[in-house]
Amino acid sequence: MVSSADNNLTDAQNELYCWIKNYMKNFQHSPSIRQMMQAMRLKSPAPIQSRLKHLQEKGYISWQEGKARTMQIVDEIIEGVPIMGSVAAGGLIETYSDVQENLVISDVLKKKNVFALTVNGDSMIEACIADGDMVLMEPITDSYSIRNGTIVSAMVPGLGTTLKYFFKRGDKIFLEAANPAYEPIVLNLEDVIFQGKLLAVWRQA
Repeated sequence: MVSSADNNLTDAQNELYCWIKNYMKNFQHSPSIRQMMQAMRLKSPAPIQSRLKHLQEKGYISWQEGKARTMQIVDEIIEGVPIMGSVAAGGLIETYSDVQENLVISDVLKKKNVFALTVNGDSMIEACIADGDMVLMEPITDSYSIRNGTIVSAMVPGLGTTLKYFFKRGDKIFLEAANPAYEPIVLNLEDVIFQGKLLAVWRQA
């Protein structure tokens, strides 16, 4: 019998929750709906989706409905990452100037001196980064080492900070959105300060 994670959960919710935690510990990624159906001995995805919704509402998981692979376990986090203001996932906004509060995150990420930014806008929505999410960023010390396709927090002095895909083509830097509604931002390398590269996305339930 699976021990109860909390008396706030029903037996069915707790069974799924404990199975998900064990799966993610073993495989380092979240399971598919089909895998959860098989594990719970169910023939329909509806009960799984219902249980996931309740787990999210009760604060046990972070999950983008309809996308099982976006799931994260909320209780596998601890205090330690400074939230350094907000970053635009759209145009450019004023960059952060102080630490507002702390976000919780795992020991592994804490050791990397990461920081967190609150996302404003929908330009990275197709990368599963939505308005209001927290992005966990690892500081960039060498801008020449950034690989094309990396999601970065980039600051343009005098204009602001934005979250975008990084591409270098010739002598130009292209900051590209994950939303076709937004045009790429084209800059010279010397005009950009790269603050961090994406490590993880935190979506509060």
